[in-house]
Amino acid sequence: MNNPQLNKHGELQHLLTTEGLPARILRDILDKAATFVEVSDKREIKKIPLLHGKSVFNVFFENSTRTRTTFEIAAKRLSADVVNLNIGSSSTSKGETLLDTVDNLCAMHADMFVVRHAQSGAAHFIARHVAPEIHVINAGDGRHAHPTQALLDMYTIRHYKKEFHNLRVAIVGDVLHSRVARSQIHALTTLGVPEVRVIAPRTLLPTMVENLGVLVYHDMALGLQDVDVVLMLRLQNERMQGGALP
Repeated sequence: MNNPQLNKHGELQHLLTTEGLPARILRDILDKAATFVEVSDKREIKKIPLLHGKSVFNVFFENSTRTRTTFEIAAKRLSADVVNLNIGSSSTSKGETLLDTVDNLCAMHADMFVVRHAQSGAAHFIARHVAPEIHVINAGDGRHAHPTQALLDMYTIRHYKKEFHNLRVAIVGDVLHSRVARSQIHALTTLGVPEVRVIAPRTLLPTMVENLGVLVYHDMALGLQDVDVVLMLRLQNERMQGGALP
């Protein structure tokens, strides 16, 4: 099956979603992340030249100061040149399309786009239209995916639990509106977690969520019984339409 995230050699070209990524690639990302921990924690000069000469554009069509700042710090610690696009004052407010914006940025010799957008599939759409040498990272798209947050969660789980194959993991909260939950579920099941649970009221669960390979609980006490890891989700008030809670 063709995977838009991989090149013809099976190497990671874009990071758009954890869904469909082979376990070997997920583990490789976690292994590489571990080697960079000492850059942040132990080195006096928190910088290495891995991305020296590369231009990283943070293209955030949806507000998120924390996520954008985190990507900016990471890119700068890898010695990249970072450009933060202020969408509020950009040409999109004057009617420029998403692809117009991307084409203009490509003309500025961008090497990588970090994209956050309120519409599901926006990062995939951009990845399909950029040149082969340009990479796209999805920093959250609609209700669809947030792979980098899910990978951070996988890194934390592995750091404390060492293995995935013997865990029960519960995801608790607003699964319906959460792009993080979907990315967590795909990553956990791919990495071999034998039991993933979701715990929420029926109004905060997607239809047929069990098709993702999870066990569904509506009772918190019952759902948390004998679990090893609990992943808590906040209420996604900005994405709710109508009264999902009493």
